[in-house]
Amino acid sequence: MDDKNTLVSPRRLLSGRTSGFRQRRGPGNKARVAVPSFFTLMNLFCGFVAITQIHQSQFVYACYLIILAGLFDLLDGMTARLTRGQSLFGAELDSLCDMVSFGVAPAYLIYARMLGESGTLGLIISALPVMCCAVRLARFNVLFSEEKKLDFEGLPVPVQAYCVIAIVLNIDQEAWLLRAGLLDAASMIPIVVVLSLLMVSIIRFDGVPRISFDYLHQHPVASGAYLLSVLAILFFPYSGLLLTLLVYILVGLTRATIRSIRTLVTLPK
Repeated sequence: MDDKNTLVSPRRLLSGRTSGFRQRRGPGNKARVAVPSFFTLMNLFCGFVAITQIHQSQFVYACYLIILAGLFDLLDGMTARLTRGQSLFGAELDSLCDMVSFGVAPAYLIYARMLGESGTLGLIISALPVMCCAVRLARFNVLFSEEKKLDFEGLPVPVQAYCVIAIVLNIDQEAWLLRAGLLDAASMIPIVVVLSLLMVSIIRFDGVPRISFDYLHQHPVASGAYLLSVLAILFFPYSGLLLTLLVYILVGLTRATIRSIRTLVTLPK
């Protein structure tokens, strides 16, 4: 068989991805794209400033800046859907900005705050989130779709960043965790490895839902869980955030385990 008939050129593949967006171009399309892109760039700005704060050993400020970057990341998606300004350009820009705010900044935070004294091993472990973040975002872009998804394949990059933030905030604000040896450097190494591998895994994790009466009616358990999470974070900002993220990850792992068991049981003997 002739290889020319079986191979698809990169240019043809790219044109197939962009054809849907080209059909929607119009006079107001640039303005619709500009609005979410502004929030995306603010996400990048917060990530950059967070890195400067980490360099100055202002770790708590850096955590709050990464949280603010997450807020802008949420807003750019919401405004893109509301203004119908979703585009391949926006998806690529969003991933580049996420790479800085939720990949580089948290990884540098891990190294500067917790693993800097672990030598070469600490440096390698700290680099894992950046590399896995790059793979996760590249995979997301290849499978990019305009449709709002209820779940994602692999741990979302912002969630990984929030886990790092929650750990750092609890170390600085809840000293008993550090004294108990629960969040020391030795325990951080396996935690960082697991978070990194979860990003590039095929395990499905819940996405951020669109809060509406229909969603509340169709998903009462999930809605109640989100409400409890918000209340926990409001009343116990640091430990509540850490506990909420832990439960979120455990729910995804439990579902994946149950699916695997069901698949094995249904296999023909």
